[in-house]
Amino acid sequence: MYKWLAGVCLLLGLPNAGQAQWQAKTRFIHYDAISLGVGTSTYFGDLATYSHLIKDLATLPRWNVSLGYTRQFTPNFSARAMLAWARIVGDDYTYSRKDASTYAFEYSRNLHFRNDIKEVSFTGIYTFIADGYKPTIRARFTPYLFGGLAVIAHNPEARTPTATNGNNGEFAARQWVKLQPLHTEGQGGAEAEKVYSLVTVAVPVGLGMRYKLNNSFNINFEVGFRYTFTNYLDDVGGSYAQGGLQGVSALMADRRFEYDAARVNMSRYELAQQLFRDQPTLFTTTDRGSNELHKDSYLLTNFSIQYILPGRIKCPPVR
Repeated sequence: MYKWLAGVCLLLGLPNAGQAQWQAKTRFIHYDAISLGVGTSTYFGDLATYSHLIKDLATLPRWNVSLGYTRQFTPNFSARAMLAWARIVGDDYTYSRKDASTYAFEYSRNLHFRNDIKEVSFTGIYTFIADGYKPTIRARFTPYLFGGLAVIAHNPEARTPTATNGNNGEFAARQWVKLQPLHTEGQGGAEAEKVYSLVTVAVPVGLGMRYKLNNSFNINFEVGFRYTFTNYLDDVGGSYAQGGLQGVSALMADRRFEYDAARVNMSRYELAQQLFRDQPTLFTTTDRGSNELHKDSYLLTNFSIQYILPGRIKCPPVR
């Protein structure tokens, strides 16, 4: 009788006890991981436009560090929250000094900045090779894509000029100062745009590679592009202020007539004089920013080590 009932169950496709145990064992087990990473950061904006991408990547790359928490939901999909601190830098003199004729606008403009970006990002990650049903059965190697949303805080700075460039001793020469409060493009005036925010949103997208080192650790390498919703990571985005600036604000707003490149403290006098003779309109134009870009962005490379957190410890049943 019992054998007959078991046979009917199999014919109807109903799971027996052995099948249920097998399914329980092979059901995907979620797992968590933490990561620590370091890498490079590269800025794109008015001081480094997309027109010269290779030059941008080779000029003034800086560093980033990151801390991430990842939750693996399915064999192919995970979500990550990450904190990152990245420094970006731009400098017209460094960018153009080896070919001032090609980059005459940049050389004559003579602006520079640095900016420490604090980023909180939330991204989804898709791995092309699926993991096994439990954390120790992960893909040995898999490429992946990621994308999401980030909030960033930033505060651009630049160095003050030397005494030969208008500094009358009011402030220390070549001192790093915050640029946003100086309203270098006349922001906040009656007919000017409002002062830009130091907090904005960015869209991170990128690709990476993950390698299983052992049951507890992965190593990852990824390249991620951040498109932001501000044009002022570099404090440059529009036109020269038309009067109204005084003191350090006036000095930091228009640096075309300085003898030196303040960030690196090197003379630019001879080439600047030649450009002034050959292309005097460069020193009278009202354009301070580039017309090519309307928003700034940055690129992060990141090499990280990822630790797979142990699963929950199961307590023995109480009898």
